[in-house]
Amino acid sequence: MRTVLIANRGEIAVRIARACAEAGLRSVAVYSDDDAGALHVRAADEARALGSAGARAYLDADALLRTARDAGADALHPGYGFLSESADLAVSVVAAGLVWVGPPPAVMRLLGDKVSARRLAAEVGAPMAPGTTSPVAGADEVHAFAEQHGFPVAIKAAFGGGGRGLEVVRAHDEIGPALEAAVREAVAAFGRGECFVERWLDAPRHVEVQVLADASRVVVVGTRDCSVQRRNQKLVEEAPAPFLTDEQGHALREGARAVCARARYVGAGTVEFLLGADGTLSFLEVNTRLQVEHTVTEETSGIDLVRAQLAIAAGGEVPLREDPPSRGHAIELRITAEDPGRGFLPATGTVTTWRTPSGPGVRVDSGVEEGSVVGPAFDSLIAKLVVVGEDRDHAIARAVRALDEMVVEGVPTAIPAHRAVLEDEAFTAPGGVLGVHTGWVEEHLAARLAPQPLPEPADELAAEQVPLRRVAVEVDGRRVVLGLPVDLVLEGPGAWGSSGQTGSAGSDPASSADGADPAALLSPSAGNLVAWLVDDGEDVAEGQGVASLEAMKMETTVAAHRAGRLVRGAVEVGAAVHAGAPLARVETS
Repeated sequence: MRTVLIANRGEIAVRIARACAEAGLRSVAVYSDDDAGALHVRAADEARALGSAGARAYLDADALLRTARDAGADALHPGYGFLSESADLAVSVVAAGLVWVGPPPAVMRLLGDKVSARRLAAEVGAPMAPGTTSPVAGADEVHAFAEQHGFPVAIKAAFGGGGRGLEVVRAHDEIGPALEAAVREAVAAFGRGECFVERWLDAPRHVEVQVLADASRVVVVGTRDCSVQRRNQKLVEEAPAPFLTDEQGHALREGARAVCARARYVGAGTVEFLLGADGTLSFLEVNTRLQVEHTVTEETSGIDLVRAQLAIAAGGEVPLREDPPSRGHAIELRITAEDPGRGFLPATGTVTTWRTPSGPGVRVDSGVEEGSVVGPAFDSLIAKLVVVGEDRDHAIARAVRALDEMVVEGVPTAIPAHRAVLEDEAFTAPGGVLGVHTGWVEEHLAARLAPQPLPEPADELAAEQVPLRRVAVEVDGRRVVLGLPVDLVLEGPGAWGSSGQTGSAGSDPASSADGADPAALLSPSAGNLVAWLVDDGEDVAEGQGVASLEAMKMETTVAAHRAGRLVRGAVEVGAAVHAGAPLARVETS
Protein backbone atom coordinates (compact mmCIF):
# COMPACT_ATOMS: atom_id res chain seq x y z
CA MET A 1 0.00 0.00 0.00
CA ARG A 2 1.62 3.21 -1.19
CA THR A 3 -1.05 5.72 -2.25
CA VAL A 4 -4.33 6.38 -0.44
CA LEU A 5 -7.29 8.12 -2.02
CA ILE A 6 -9.22 10.04 0.65
CA ALA A 7 -12.90 9.75 -0.30
CA ASN A 8 -14.04 12.62 1.90
CA ARG A 9 -13.67 16.32 2.64
CA GLY A 10 -13.26 18.81 5.48
CA GLU A 11 -11.44 18.20 8.73
CA ILE A 12 -11.43 14.40 8.47
CA ALA A 13 -9.79 14.54 5.03
CA VAL A 14 -7.09 16.80 6.50
CA ARG A 15 -6.69 14.38 9.41
CA ILE A 16 -6.21 11.38 7.11
CA ALA A 17 -3.75 13.25 4.88
CA ARG A 18 -1.61 14.03 7.93
CA ALA A 19 -1.68 10.39 9.06
CA CYS A 20 -0.65 9.27 5.59
CA ALA A 21 2.30 11.68 5.62
CA GLU A 22 3.48 10.33 8.98
CA ALA A 23 3.09 6.75 7.75
CA GLY A 24 5.14 7.42 4.61
CA LEU A 25 2.13 7.08 2.32
CA ARG A 26 1.16 9.34 -0.57
CA SER A 27 -2.32 10.89 -0.24
CA VAL A 28 -4.77 11.96 -2.92
CA ALA A 29 -7.63 14.31 -2.04
CA VAL A 30 -10.83 14.65 -4.03
CA TYR A 31 -13.01 17.71 -4.24
CA SER A 32 -16.35 18.90 -5.57
CA ASP A 33 -16.68 21.99 -7.70
CA ASP A 34 -17.60 24.07 -4.65
CA ASP A 35 -14.66 22.69 -2.63
CA ALA A 36 -11.91 23.64 -5.08
CA GLY A 37 -10.38 26.10 -2.60
CA ALA A 38 -10.97 24.00 0.52
CA LEU A 39 -8.25 23.31 3.07
CA HIS A 40 -8.24 19.54 2.53
CA VAL A 41 -7.37 20.04 -1.14
CA ARG A 42 -3.99 21.51 -0.16
CA ALA A 43 -3.38 19.13 2.75
CA ALA A 44 -2.90 16.09 0.50
CA ASP A 45 0.02 15.36 -1.83
CA GLU A 46 -2.29 15.57 -4.82
CA ALA A 47 -5.90 16.64 -5.43
CA ARG A 48 -8.35 15.51 -8.10
CA ALA A 49 -11.65 17.09 -9.16
CA LEU A 50 -14.76 14.91 -9.01
CA GLY A 51 -16.56 16.98 -11.66
CA SER A 52 -19.76 17.80 -9.81
CA ALA A 53 -20.94 20.00 -6.96
CA GLY A 54 -22.28 19.49 -3.47
CA ALA A 55 -22.58 16.31 -1.47
CA ARG A 56 -23.45 14.25 -4.54
CA ALA A 57 -19.84 14.53 -5.69
CA TYR A 58 -18.65 12.57 -2.64
CA LEU A 59 -21.53 10.10 -2.98
CA ASP A 60 -20.64 9.07 -6.53
CA ALA A 61 -18.92 5.70 -6.07
CA ASP A 62 -18.08 5.37 -9.77
CA ALA A 63 -16.39 8.77 -9.81
CA LEU A 64 -14.39 7.92 -6.68
CA LEU A 65 -13.16 4.63 -8.14
CA ARG A 66 -12.36 6.21 -11.49
CA THR A 67 -10.40 8.95 -9.75
CA ALA A 68 -8.52 6.41 -7.62
CA ARG A 69 -7.50 4.51 -10.72
CA ASP A 70 -6.44 7.65 -12.60
CA ALA A 71 -4.39 8.82 -9.61
CA GLY A 72 -2.61 5.50 -9.23
CA ALA A 73 -4.04 4.91 -5.76
CA ASP A 74 -3.93 1.41 -4.34
CA ALA A 75 -6.10 2.10 -1.27
CA LEU A 76 -9.20 4.11 -0.38
CA HIS A 77 -10.01 5.61 3.03
CA PRO A 78 -13.68 6.68 3.35
CA GLY A 79 -13.38 8.79 6.53
CA TYR A 80 -16.81 9.18 8.12
CA GLY A 81 -20.13 10.28 6.71
CA PHE A 82 -20.87 10.09 2.98
CA LEU A 83 -20.08 6.50 1.82
CA SER A 84 -18.00 5.45 4.83
CA GLU A 85 -20.54 2.79 5.86
CA SER A 86 -21.46 1.67 2.34
CA ALA A 87 -20.78 -2.03 1.97
CA ASP A 88 -21.45 -1.65 -1.76
CA LEU A 89 -18.58 0.81 -2.09
CA ALA A 90 -16.33 -1.49 -0.08
CA VAL A 91 -17.17 -4.38 -2.41
CA SER A 92 -16.42 -2.23 -5.46
CA VAL A 93 -13.11 -1.05 -4.00
CA VAL A 94 -11.97 -4.61 -3.30
CA ALA A 95 -13.20 -5.80 -6.71
CA ALA A 96 -11.13 -3.07 -8.34
CA GLY A 97 -8.02 -4.45 -6.66
CA LEU A 98 -7.71 -1.65 -4.10
CA VAL A 99 -7.35 -1.86 -0.34
CA TRP A 100 -10.46 -0.82 1.58
CA VAL A 101 -9.44 0.96 4.79
CA GLY A 102 -12.24 -0.44 6.90
CA PRO A 103 -13.83 -3.71 7.97
CA PRO A 104 -14.70 -6.44 5.42
CA PRO A 105 -17.85 -5.70 3.38
CA ALA A 106 -19.69 -8.72 4.83
CA VAL A 107 -19.09 -7.41 8.35
CA MET A 108 -20.32 -3.97 7.29
CA ARG A 109 -23.55 -5.50 5.95
CA LEU A 110 -24.09 -7.50 9.11
CA LEU A 111 -23.51 -4.63 11.53
CA GLY A 112 -24.81 -1.85 9.29
CA ASP A 113 -28.27 -3.40 9.52
CA LYS A 114 -29.30 -2.41 13.05
CA VAL A 115 -31.77 -5.29 13.27
CA SER A 116 -29.18 -7.98 12.51
CA ALA A 117 -26.67 -6.16 14.73
CA ARG A 118 -29.14 -6.26 17.63
CA ARG A 119 -29.73 -9.96 16.99
CA LEU A 120 -25.99 -10.64 17.11
CA ALA A 121 -25.57 -8.56 20.25
CA ALA A 122 -28.33 -10.54 21.96
CA GLU A 123 -26.64 -13.81 20.98
CA VAL A 124 -23.39 -12.84 22.71
CA GLY A 125 -25.16 -11.52 25.79
CA ALA A 126 -24.50 -7.80 25.33
CA PRO A 127 -26.85 -5.71 27.53
CA MET A 128 -29.95 -4.66 25.60
CA ALA A 129 -33.43 -3.15 26.02
CA PRO A 130 -36.43 -4.81 24.29
CA GLY A 131 -36.79 -4.20 20.55
CA THR A 132 -38.12 -5.75 17.35
CA THR A 133 -36.04 -8.47 15.72
CA SER A 134 -36.94 -7.38 12.19
CA PRO A 135 -38.03 -4.14 10.47
CA VAL A 136 -41.65 -3.18 11.13
CA ALA A 137 -44.12 -3.51 8.26
CA GLY A 138 -46.21 -0.55 9.33
CA ALA A 139 -47.71 1.51 12.11
CA ASP A 140 -49.78 -1.41 13.43
CA GLU A 141 -46.64 -3.23 14.53
CA VAL A 142 -45.40 -0.13 16.33
CA HIS A 143 -48.74 0.15 18.14
CA ALA A 144 -48.53 -3.52 19.16
CA PHE A 145 -44.95 -3.10 20.45
CA ALA A 146 -45.97 -0.07 22.50
CA GLU A 147 -48.92 -1.98 23.97
CA GLN A 148 -46.58 -4.75 25.08
CA HIS A 149 -43.60 -2.73 26.32
CA GLY A 150 -45.09 0.69 27.06
CA PHE A 151 -44.04 4.21 26.07
CA PRO A 152 -41.78 5.87 25.14
CA VAL A 153 -40.60 3.89 22.14
CA ALA A 154 -38.03 4.81 19.50
CA ILE A 155 -38.54 4.32 15.77
CA LYS A 156 -35.12 4.00 14.16
CA ALA A 157 -33.77 3.66 10.65
CA ALA A 158 -32.34 0.16 10.29
CA PHE A 159 -29.53 1.43 8.06
CA GLY A 160 -29.04 4.83 9.68
CA GLY A 161 -26.90 6.60 12.20
CA GLY A 162 -26.07 10.01 13.65
CA GLY A 163 -29.64 10.52 14.83
CA ARG A 164 -31.06 10.55 11.29
CA GLY A 165 -34.23 8.54 10.84
CA LEU A 166 -34.87 8.53 14.60
CA GLU A 167 -38.21 9.48 16.14
CA VAL A 168 -39.23 9.08 19.79
CA VAL A 169 -42.96 8.71 20.43
CA ARG A 170 -44.83 8.87 23.73
CA ALA A 171 -48.43 8.30 22.67
CA HIS A 172 -50.33 6.21 20.12
CA ASP A 173 -51.47 9.22 18.09
CA GLU A 174 -47.82 10.17 17.47
CA ILE A 175 -46.88 6.84 15.88
CA GLY A 176 -48.19 7.37 12.35
CA PRO A 177 -46.57 10.77 11.69
CA ALA A 178 -43.35 9.70 13.45
CA LEU A 179 -43.00 6.54 11.37
CA GLU A 180 -43.57 8.53 8.17
CA ALA A 181 -40.92 11.07 9.23
CA ALA A 182 -38.39 8.38 10.15
CA VAL A 183 -38.87 6.54 6.86
CA ARG A 184 -38.67 9.76 4.84
CA GLU A 185 -35.46 10.87 6.52
CA ALA A 186 -33.94 7.37 6.29
CA VAL A 187 -34.60 7.21 2.56
CA ALA A 188 -33.16 10.70 2.04
CA ALA A 189 -30.06 10.03 4.13
CA PHE A 190 -29.32 6.35 3.52
CA GLY A 191 -31.34 5.31 0.47
CA ARG A 192 -33.37 2.75 2.47
CA GLY A 193 -36.40 3.33 4.64
CA GLU A 194 -36.65 0.17 6.77
CA CYS A 195 -37.19 0.98 10.46
CA PHE A 196 -37.26 -1.02 13.67
CA VAL A 197 -38.63 -0.20 17.10
CA GLU A 198 -37.11 -0.43 20.54
CA ARG A 199 -37.95 0.62 24.07
CA TRP A 200 -36.67 4.16 24.58
CA LEU A 201 -34.74 4.84 27.75
CA ASP A 202 -35.76 8.18 29.21
CA ALA A 203 -32.97 10.65 29.98
CA PRO A 204 -30.23 8.25 28.83
CA ARG A 205 -26.52 8.84 28.65
CA HIS A 206 -24.79 7.92 25.40
CA VAL A 207 -21.67 5.86 26.09
CA GLU A 208 -19.49 4.01 23.62
CA VAL A 209 -16.47 1.78 23.26
CA GLN A 210 -13.62 2.23 20.77
CA VAL A 211 -12.15 -1.01 19.45
CA LEU A 212 -9.28 -2.00 17.20
CA ALA A 213 -9.32 -5.50 15.77
CA ASP A 214 -7.33 -7.76 13.48
CA ALA A 215 -7.90 -11.36 12.46
CA SER A 216 -6.78 -12.72 15.84
CA ARG A 217 -7.95 -10.32 18.56
CA VAL A 218 -10.15 -7.38 19.55
CA VAL A 219 -8.61 -4.69 21.71
CA VAL A 220 -10.73 -2.16 23.60
CA VAL A 221 -8.87 1.14 23.27
CA GLY A 222 -11.16 3.12 25.55
CA THR A 223 -14.64 4.38 26.44
CA ARG A 224 -16.33 7.69 25.69
CA ASP A 225 -19.35 9.66 26.82
CA CYS A 226 -21.24 11.55 24.12
CA SER A 227 -24.37 12.55 26.02
CA VAL A 228 -24.29 16.29 25.23
CA GLN A 229 -26.29 16.33 22.01
CA ARG A 230 -28.71 18.46 20.03
CA ARG A 231 -31.11 16.99 17.49
CA ASN A 232 -29.76 13.55 18.46
CA GLN A 233 -26.34 14.56 17.12
CA LYS A 234 -23.30 14.90 19.35
CA LEU A 235 -22.01 18.29 20.45
CA VAL A 236 -19.49 17.47 23.22
CA GLU A 237 -17.63 14.19 23.82
CA GLU A 238 -15.20 13.06 26.49
CA ALA A 239 -12.96 10.13 27.33
CA PRO A 240 -12.90 8.02 29.33
CA ALA A 241 -16.64 7.87 30.02
CA PRO A 242 -16.98 9.32 33.54
CA PHE A 243 -19.06 8.20 36.50
CA LEU A 244 -19.50 4.55 35.52
CA THR A 245 -19.59 1.83 38.15
CA ASP A 246 -17.04 -0.96 37.83
CA GLU A 247 -19.83 -3.30 36.75
CA GLN A 248 -21.06 -0.91 34.06
CA GLY A 249 -17.55 -0.34 32.72
CA HIS A 250 -16.91 -4.08 32.57
CA ALA A 251 -20.25 -4.75 30.82
CA LEU A 252 -19.50 -2.06 28.23
CA ARG A 253 -16.01 -3.27 27.40
CA GLU A 254 -16.77 -6.97 27.33
CA GLY A 255 -20.06 -6.50 25.48
CA ALA A 256 -18.31 -4.50 22.77
CA ARG A 257 -15.47 -7.03 22.56
CA ALA A 258 -17.90 -9.95 22.24
CA VAL A 259 -19.96 -8.26 19.51
CA CYS A 260 -16.90 -7.49 17.40
CA ALA A 261 -15.33 -10.92 17.95
CA ARG A 262 -18.53 -12.70 16.88
CA ALA A 263 -18.80 -10.47 13.80
CA ARG A 264 -15.11 -11.11 12.92
CA TYR A 265 -14.50 -7.39 12.88
CA VAL A 266 -11.24 -6.01 11.46
CA GLY A 267 -10.10 -2.40 11.78
CA ALA A 268 -11.32 0.50 13.91
CA GLY A 269 -14.92 0.54 15.07
CA THR A 270 -17.21 1.85 17.77
CA VAL A 271 -19.87 -0.01 19.72
CA GLU A 272 -22.48 2.35 21.14
CA PHE A 273 -24.75 1.92 24.15
CA LEU A 274 -27.40 3.88 26.03
CA LEU A 275 -27.29 4.07 29.81
CA GLY A 276 -30.70 4.84 31.28
CA ALA A 277 -31.29 6.98 34.34
CA ASP A 278 -32.28 3.80 36.18
CA GLY A 279 -28.95 2.15 35.36
CA THR A 280 -30.25 0.08 32.42
CA LEU A 281 -27.49 -0.45 29.86
CA SER A 282 -28.61 -1.17 26.29
CA PHE A 283 -26.74 -1.95 23.06
CA LEU A 284 -27.43 0.71 20.44
CA GLU A 285 -25.38 0.07 17.29
CA VAL A 286 -21.95 -0.52 15.80
CA ASN A 287 -20.35 2.18 13.66
CA THR A 288 -18.17 0.38 11.14
CA ARG A 289 -15.89 3.35 10.59
CA LEU A 290 -13.87 6.00 12.35
CA GLN A 291 -15.92 8.25 14.65
CA VAL A 292 -15.80 12.05 14.71
CA GLU A 293 -14.86 11.83 18.40
CA HIS A 294 -11.96 9.40 17.89
CA THR A 295 -9.69 12.28 18.93
CA VAL A 296 -10.48 12.05 22.66
CA THR A 297 -9.57 8.35 22.71
CA GLU A 298 -6.33 9.12 20.90
CA GLU A 299 -5.44 11.71 23.52
CA THR A 300 -6.15 9.39 26.46
CA SER A 301 -4.70 6.19 24.99
CA GLY A 302 -1.67 7.47 23.07
CA ILE A 303 -2.82 5.52 20.00
CA ASP A 304 -3.08 7.16 16.57
CA LEU A 305 -6.27 5.47 15.41
CA VAL A 306 -5.98 6.59 11.78
CA ARG A 307 -2.44 5.23 11.45
CA ALA A 308 -3.65 2.03 13.11
CA GLN A 309 -6.44 1.81 10.52
CA LEU A 310 -3.92 2.17 7.71
CA ALA A 311 -1.57 -0.41 9.21
CA ILE A 312 -4.30 -3.00 9.76
CA ALA A 313 -5.71 -2.44 6.26
CA ALA A 314 -2.24 -3.09 4.85
CA GLY A 315 -2.21 -6.49 6.55
CA GLY A 316 -0.64 -5.53 9.86
CA GLU A 317 -1.76 -6.31 13.38
CA VAL A 318 -3.35 -4.20 16.07
CA PRO A 319 -0.42 -2.24 17.59
CA LEU A 320 -1.45 -3.41 21.08
CA ARG A 321 -1.32 -6.75 22.84
CA GLU A 322 -3.92 -5.80 25.44
CA ASP A 323 -6.30 -2.99 26.38
CA PRO A 324 -4.26 0.16 27.10
CA PRO A 325 -4.69 2.06 30.37
CA SER A 326 -6.36 5.46 30.19
CA ARG A 327 -4.21 8.50 30.90
CA GLY A 328 -5.82 11.77 31.91
CA HIS A 329 -9.14 13.04 30.60
CA ALA A 330 -10.01 14.54 27.20
CA ILE A 331 -12.93 16.65 25.96
CA GLU A 332 -13.89 17.42 22.36
CA LEU A 333 -16.08 20.39 21.41
CA ARG A 334 -17.61 20.14 17.94
CA ILE A 335 -17.39 23.60 16.39
CA THR A 336 -20.36 23.65 14.04
CA ALA A 337 -21.76 26.38 11.83
CA GLU A 338 -25.05 26.62 13.67
CA ASP A 339 -26.98 29.27 15.58
CA PRO A 340 -27.68 28.01 19.14
CA GLY A 341 -30.00 30.97 19.69
CA ARG A 342 -32.32 29.68 16.99
CA GLY A 343 -32.47 26.02 17.94
CA PHE A 344 -29.08 25.21 16.38
CA LEU A 345 -30.27 26.04 12.89
CA PRO A 346 -27.46 25.48 10.36
CA ALA A 347 -25.82 28.69 9.19
CA THR A 348 -23.87 29.64 6.10
CA GLY A 349 -21.42 32.40 5.24
CA THR A 350 -17.75 33.28 4.82
CA VAL A 351 -15.34 32.83 7.72
CA THR A 352 -13.91 36.33 8.05
CA THR A 353 -11.87 35.72 11.22
CA TRP A 354 -10.40 32.39 12.32
CA ARG A 355 -8.15 32.32 15.37
CA THR A 356 -7.61 29.00 17.11
CA PRO A 357 -6.24 28.37 20.62
CA SER A 358 -2.94 26.70 21.43
CA GLY A 359 -0.84 25.85 24.46
CA PRO A 360 -0.46 22.67 26.52
CA GLY A 361 -3.03 19.96 25.93
CA VAL A 362 -4.88 21.76 23.12
CA ARG A 363 -5.56 20.33 19.65
CA VAL A 364 -7.67 21.75 16.82
CA ASP A 365 -8.69 19.58 13.86
CA SER A 366 -10.15 21.94 11.27
CA GLY A 367 -11.56 21.86 7.78
CA VAL A 368 -11.76 25.63 7.35
CA GLU A 369 -9.54 28.68 7.55
CA GLU A 370 -9.96 32.42 7.21
CA GLY A 371 -11.77 33.09 3.95
CA SER A 372 -13.43 29.67 3.74
CA VAL A 373 -17.04 29.63 2.57
CA VAL A 374 -19.44 27.51 4.61
CA GLY A 375 -22.26 26.51 2.29
CA PRO A 376 -25.55 24.66 2.78
CA ALA A 377 -24.54 21.49 0.90
CA PHE A 378 -22.48 19.82 3.63
CA ASP A 379 -22.54 18.87 7.29
CA SER A 380 -22.26 21.83 9.66
CA LEU A 381 -19.09 20.58 11.39
CA ILE A 382 -16.18 22.91 10.59
CA ALA A 383 -13.66 22.05 13.32
CA LYS A 384 -13.06 20.13 16.52
CA LEU A 385 -11.48 21.67 19.61
CA VAL A 386 -9.89 18.93 21.72
CA VAL A 387 -8.26 19.34 25.11
CA VAL A 388 -6.65 16.86 27.50
CA GLY A 389 -5.98 17.40 31.20
CA GLU A 390 -4.71 15.51 34.21
CA ASP A 391 -8.28 14.71 35.25
CA ARG A 392 -11.82 15.74 34.32
CA ASP A 393 -11.80 18.97 36.32
CA HIS A 394 -8.51 19.99 34.73
CA ALA A 395 -9.82 19.15 31.25
CA ILE A 396 -12.93 21.29 31.81
CA ALA A 397 -10.82 24.22 32.99
CA ARG A 398 -8.53 23.84 29.99
CA ALA A 399 -11.51 23.67 27.64
CA VAL A 400 -12.86 26.92 29.07
CA ARG A 401 -9.48 28.59 28.58
CA ALA A 402 -9.11 27.29 25.03
CA LEU A 403 -12.64 28.30 24.10
CA ASP A 404 -11.97 31.82 25.35
CA GLU A 405 -9.01 32.01 22.95
CA MET A 406 -11.00 30.85 19.95
CA VAL A 407 -12.41 33.56 17.68
CA VAL A 408 -14.67 32.77 14.72
CA GLU A 409 -16.43 35.56 12.84
CA GLY A 410 -18.48 35.68 9.69
CA VAL A 411 -20.70 32.72 10.47
CA PRO A 412 -22.59 31.79 13.65
CA THR A 413 -21.13 28.81 15.53
CA ALA A 414 -22.06 26.57 18.45
CA ILE A 415 -19.39 28.22 20.64
CA PRO A 416 -21.97 29.99 22.87
CA ALA A 417 -23.55 26.59 23.53
CA HIS A 418 -20.19 25.10 24.44
CA ARG A 419 -19.61 27.92 26.91
CA ALA A 420 -23.00 27.27 28.47
CA VAL A 421 -22.26 23.55 28.80
CA LEU A 422 -18.86 24.08 30.40
CA GLU A 423 -20.32 26.54 32.91
CA ASP A 424 -23.27 24.39 33.94
CA GLU A 425 -23.18 22.45 37.22
CA ALA A 426 -24.97 19.53 35.61
CA PHE A 427 -21.94 19.01 33.37
CA THR A 428 -19.18 19.95 35.78
CA ALA A 429 -20.76 17.53 38.27
CA PRO A 430 -18.80 18.50 41.38
CA GLY A 431 -20.51 15.71 43.32
CA GLY A 432 -19.36 13.06 40.89
CA VAL A 433 -22.78 12.45 39.32
CA LEU A 434 -23.12 13.38 35.67
CA GLY A 435 -26.33 15.38 35.32
CA VAL A 436 -26.60 15.46 31.53
CA HIS A 437 -28.38 13.16 29.12
CA THR A 438 -29.09 13.08 25.38
CA GLY A 439 -32.05 15.48 25.68
CA TRP A 440 -30.45 17.79 28.23
CA VAL A 441 -29.44 20.56 25.82
CA GLU A 442 -32.97 21.01 24.49
CA GLU A 443 -34.61 20.60 27.89
CA HIS A 444 -32.19 22.52 30.09
CA LEU A 445 -30.11 24.91 28.00
CA ALA A 446 -32.59 25.99 25.34
CA ALA A 447 -33.94 28.91 27.35
CA ARG A 448 -30.44 30.17 28.16
CA LEU A 449 -29.37 29.97 24.53
CA ALA A 450 -32.49 31.57 23.04
CA PRO A 451 -32.34 35.21 21.88
CA GLN A 452 -32.96 37.59 24.75
CA PRO A 453 -35.17 40.54 23.69
CA LEU A 454 -34.54 43.95 25.17
CA PRO A 455 -37.06 45.34 27.69
CA GLU A 456 -40.17 46.97 26.33
CA PRO A 457 -39.81 50.63 25.27
CA ALA A 458 -40.26 53.33 27.92
CA ASP A 459 -43.84 54.39 28.62
CA GLU A 460 -43.55 57.71 26.83
CA LEU A 461 -42.09 56.00 23.78
CA ALA A 462 -44.73 53.31 23.86
CA ALA A 463 -47.44 55.94 24.19
CA GLU A 464 -46.32 57.45 20.92
CA GLN A 465 -46.56 53.95 19.40
CA VAL A 466 -43.29 54.31 17.53
CA PRO A 467 -43.07 51.48 14.97
CA LEU A 468 -40.11 49.22 15.68
CA ARG A 469 -37.94 47.08 13.46
CA ARG A 470 -36.70 43.87 15.06
CA VAL A 471 -33.03 43.21 14.30
CA ALA A 472 -30.95 40.25 15.44
CA VAL A 473 -27.36 41.00 16.47
CA GLU A 474 -24.67 39.20 18.44
CA VAL A 475 -23.38 40.68 21.71
CA ASP A 476 -20.54 38.91 23.54
CA GLY A 477 -21.27 35.69 21.69
CA ARG A 478 -24.99 35.71 22.46
CA ARG A 479 -27.66 36.47 19.92
CA VAL A 480 -30.08 39.20 21.01
CA VAL A 481 -32.99 40.91 19.27
CA LEU A 482 -33.07 44.71 19.25
CA GLY A 483 -36.19 46.77 18.75
CA LEU A 484 -35.21 49.91 16.84
CA PRO A 485 -37.40 52.67 15.42
CA VAL A 486 -37.86 52.06 11.72
CA ASP A 487 -36.81 55.64 10.86
CA LEU A 488 -33.63 55.52 12.95
CA VAL A 489 -30.58 56.69 11.01
CA LEU A 490 -27.13 55.50 12.07
CA GLU A 491 -23.89 56.80 10.64
CA GLY A 492 -21.25 54.61 9.00
CA PRO A 493 -21.12 51.61 6.71
CA GLY A 494 -23.72 48.93 7.29
CA ALA A 495 -25.97 51.36 9.18
CA TRP A 496 -29.73 51.57 9.02
CA GLY A 497 -31.17 54.42 7.05
CA SER A 498 -34.70 55.82 7.10
CA SER A 499 -35.68 53.19 4.54
CA GLY A 500 -35.01 50.44 7.06
CA GLN A 501 -32.34 48.74 4.95
CA THR A 502 -29.74 46.79 6.88
CA GLY A 503 -26.06 46.32 6.35
CA SER A 504 -23.74 44.03 8.30
CA ALA A 505 -26.25 43.27 11.06
CA GLY A 506 -28.90 40.93 9.73
CA SER A 507 -32.57 40.83 10.56
CA ASP A 508 -34.08 37.61 11.87
CA PRO A 509 -35.33 35.70 8.80
CA ALA A 510 -37.67 33.60 10.92
CA SER A 511 -39.62 36.57 12.21
CA SER A 512 -42.25 38.05 9.96
CA ALA A 513 -42.22 41.14 12.20
CA ASP A 514 -39.15 42.25 10.28
CA GLY A 515 -40.99 42.23 6.97
CA ALA A 516 -43.80 44.24 5.47
CA ASP A 517 -46.16 41.25 5.36
CA PRO A 518 -47.10 39.96 8.84
CA ALA A 519 -48.72 36.90 7.27
CA ALA A 520 -45.51 35.74 5.58
CA LEU A 521 -43.93 32.55 6.92
CA LEU A 522 -40.23 32.79 6.09
CA SER A 523 -37.62 30.07 5.82
CA PRO A 524 -35.41 30.09 8.95
CA SER A 525 -32.35 28.95 7.00
CA ALA A 526 -31.11 28.00 3.57
CA GLY A 527 -31.92 24.44 2.58
CA ASN A 528 -34.30 22.20 0.66
CA LEU A 529 -38.00 21.79 1.31
CA VAL A 530 -38.48 18.06 1.92
CA ALA A 531 -42.16 17.94 2.92
CA TRP A 532 -45.30 19.91 3.68
CA LEU A 533 -46.74 18.71 6.99
CA VAL A 534 -50.21 20.27 6.54
CA ASP A 535 -52.47 20.71 3.54
CA ASP A 536 -52.88 23.94 1.67
CA GLY A 537 -55.76 25.92 3.17
CA GLU A 538 -55.65 24.04 6.49
CA ASP A 539 -56.08 25.91 9.77
CA VAL A 540 -52.91 25.87 11.90
CA ALA A 541 -52.08 26.86 15.46
CA GLU A 542 -49.20 29.11 16.44
CA GLY A 543 -46.09 26.94 16.82
CA GLN A 544 -47.52 24.05 14.81
CA GLY A 545 -45.11 22.39 12.39
CA VAL A 546 -46.15 23.07 8.80
CA ALA A 547 -43.11 22.15 6.71
CA SER A 548 -39.87 20.19 6.92
CA LEU A 549 -36.64 21.76 5.72
CA GLU A 550 -33.30 20.00 5.26
CA ALA A 551 -30.06 21.95 5.57
CA MET A 552 -26.53 20.72 6.22
CA LYS A 553 -27.81 17.15 6.68
CA MET A 554 -30.29 18.24 9.36
CA GLU A 555 -34.05 18.16 9.03
CA THR A 556 -35.77 21.15 10.66
CA THR A 557 -39.47 21.62 11.27
CA VAL A 558 -40.73 25.06 10.24
CA ALA A 559 -43.45 26.20 12.64
CA ALA A 560 -46.30 28.59 12.02
CA HIS A 561 -45.49 31.99 13.50
CA ARG A 562 -49.15 32.65 14.28
CA ALA A 563 -52.53 30.95 14.14
CA GLY A 564 -54.56 31.11 10.96
CA ARG A 565 -55.11 29.47 7.58
CA LEU A 566 -52.02 28.21 5.76
CA VAL A 567 -51.70 29.33 2.15
CA ARG A 568 -48.70 27.71 0.52
CA GLY A 569 -46.39 29.70 -1.69
CA ALA A 570 -44.86 28.61 -4.96
CA VAL A 571 -42.11 26.57 -3.29
CA GLU A 572 -42.46 22.89 -4.16
CA VAL A 573 -41.10 19.87 -2.32
CA GLY A 574 -37.47 19.34 -3.33
CA ALA A 575 -36.84 22.99 -4.14
CA ALA A 576 -33.93 24.92 -2.66
CA VAL A 577 -34.77 27.99 -0.60
CA HIS A 578 -32.73 30.83 0.83
CA ALA A 579 -32.81 32.03 4.43
CA GLY A 580 -35.65 34.51 4.75
CA ALA A 581 -37.40 33.34 1.59
CA PRO A 582 -41.22 33.19 1.85
CA LEU A 583 -42.54 29.65 2.13
CA ALA A 584 -46.20 30.34 2.81
CA ARG A 585 -48.68 32.75 4.35
CA VAL A 586 -50.68 32.31 7.53
CA GLU A 587 -53.82 34.37 7.01
CA THR A 588 -56.06 35.36 9.89
CA SER A 589 -59.07 36.47 7.91
